[in-house]
Amino acid sequence: MRNPRVREAVFRIRLRSSLTFKHNTTLNRGRIGVECRFACYAILMGEIHSILGNRAAPSRSDGPGRGKRVVVAMSGGVDSSVAAYLLAEQGYEVIGVTMRLFAVTDENAARLNRSCCSIEDVDDARDVCRAIGAKHYFMNFEKEFKKYVVDYFVSEYERGRTPHPCLACNDKLKFEFLLRRAQFMDADFVATGHYARIEQHEDEWHLNRGVDPSKDQSYVLFTLGQEQLSQLLLPIGEFDKDEIRRIASKAGLPVADKPDSQDICFIPSGDYKAFVEPRLTVKTPGNIVDSDGVVLARHDGVHRFTVGQRKGLPLPGGSPRPLFVTDIDADKGRITVGYAEELLRHRLAAGGVKWVSGVAPDSGARVEARIRYHGADIPAFVIPEGDGAVVEFESPQRAITPGQAVVFYDGDRVLGGGMIDRALPEVDTSDRFPGRISLRAAGRGHAFEGASAKTL
Repeated sequence: MRNPRVREAVFRIRLRSSLTFKHNTTLNRGRIGVECRFACYAILMGEIHSILGNRAAPSRSDGPGRGKRVVVAMSGGVDSSVAAYLLAEQGYEVIGVTMRLFAVTDENAARLNRSCCSIEDVDDARDVCRAIGAKHYFMNFEKEFKKYVVDYFVSEYERGRTPHPCLACNDKLKFEFLLRRAQFMDADFVATGHYARIEQHEDEWHLNRGVDPSKDQSYVLFTLGQEQLSQLLLPIGEFDKDEIRRIASKAGLPVADKPDSQDICFIPSGDYKAFVEPRLTVKTPGNIVDSDGVVLARHDGVHRFTVGQRKGLPLPGGSPRPLFVTDIDADKGRITVGYAEELLRHRLAAGGVKWVSGVAPDSGARVEARIRYHGADIPAFVIPEGDGAVVEFESPQRAITPGQAVVFYDGDRVLGGGMIDRALPEVDTSDRFPGRISLRAAGRGHAFEGASAKTL
């Protein structure tokens, strides 16, 4: 089958068949075979006619997308819906895809609502596609999501690290597996509703922040490389959130007033401990100690803690000042606690570092670095070391958390980033930062005591 559109039709048959078989396991094998042969023939004829016909159909405008096909990842929310609408208005042939990612085993939830892509979300995405004249497909990515997001999420907590599941989901699900499916469907591009921008400068693609600083999502896109950026469209990055809702309302999209999702999509309750514990493959209890190694208490497992945590520590009373988790040693099951100033560090080591350009700076680079999603951008110096890097900050950073991302910026442009492995001991970097703020000058024991310890 050399024709990619025919391959797409066969792909759809396989997808439909897999969903049908999943819900008809009581049928005997012979009956399934007979039904499948008739169903596949009918679907094949319909899909080939639909694909070949729609590909040649005139676009609604003479915009930049005329004659080009784009697969839009649609969650059923307003952002991805407006992304699809804007692309349709530009003349693209839009195909909406909603990914089934995870089935929530909540017996109190409605039967059809036990997934992070609820039946209501799927219906919303389908209704938007119907409104803009686009096709819509519901694809099952549960197997991939479990392996690359859920299993990663749990294993990171087992290792005493604090994961960022959105990074894993973007990296593997949206910008690898969905991109492959889109290519199989003869699409020219994939699009998402992320608040970020892509620009081409001569032969290089740049990833930039979204224009709305309160919604900017470039932090979770640092893993994108040149090939992916060349095939990706981010149509809402030029707008702020209020504009997106106005566009949705003016276009009559049924999701114009739909609230934004807030929590980790596969943990709607927000209780990550209750989610992680039954999925642990190893549980590491141990001691809680102070910075001098004095045992203060016992704990049930390192997965219950994150660097910077203050609330919920099983400690006896009597401390003159609040105590925070300052270090987690998963191998020994040891949780170290200390005062707020013990969370401050100027340096970190990162692994799995990726550079958007594909090329690391030879001798390091001055950047602005961010160590959490809604954190500040801090002047820093990045020193590449193999597939990792050492990052030195101009001012001390609170609660450098293993498992979270450190992302490098040059103004609005994303240069790259990596995953934080550990905070590093203090050394003198005043030659790189003559005006460097010392730990003492940062306000030892006072400036950070009231800060939130939540890192997810």
